[in-house]
Amino acid sequence: MIGTRILQEYKYISIKELHEQNGYPIADLCNLANIARSSYYKWINRSETELDRKNSIILKEIVKLYEDVNGIYGYRRITMNINRLLNKQYNHKRIYRLMKSINMRSVIRKKRKSYIQSTPQITAENKLNREFYANKPNEKWLTDVTEFKLLNGKKAYLSAIFDLADKSIVSYVVGHSNNNQLVFDTFDLAVSSNPTAKPLFHSDRGFQVRQEVA
Repeated sequence: MIGTRILQEYKYISIKELHEQNGYPIADLCNLANIARSSYYKWINRSETELDRKNSIILKEIVKLYEDVNGIYGYRRITMNINRLLNKQYNHKRIYRLMKSINMRSVIRKKRKSYIQSTPQITAENKLNREFYANKPNEKWLTDVTEFKLLNGKKAYLSAIFDLADKSIVSYVVGHSNNNQLVFDTFDLAVSSNPTAKPLFHSDRGFQVRQEVA
């Protein structure tokens, strides 16, 4: 499916850029993204299909527009503007799938869960106690935000949550601002995908969350 291909493509690009820009081992990055190294190297030497090329062009324009409007457009307004910009008639379902493939969502103001802002004392105590491992899934989640420079000169941020038990990616969100809201959105997505989980969630931004399930 188109969404799966784009998601895989995004993971490959992230691995490539993190390796080139920060020197992280490819083996470790592939493990975090749940991708076989052989698949990654096959992608590096791939021959891009015409569909992949077109989707890449569309996705770049989607990200640019999303950045320009501060993420307030939904997929229908994005579709309308992309069609006008590229003089095309892309179906809104295709635009929706492309946006969904990188977890791009319109910004909606809503009541937040109980996020506990740390004081210096709470941060010093740090419930993880620098023990970055877990004995079972959904026991401890850790957040990480990676910055990407887009072709239009702007920046995008990939916020991901990892399960420390097996280093798997629980959720990720792409945003236009590197702020706490981006991490909160990633946390909301992780919780909605794992409604019965009660992990200790840790961020280097100075807050920790204990997810309570009613």
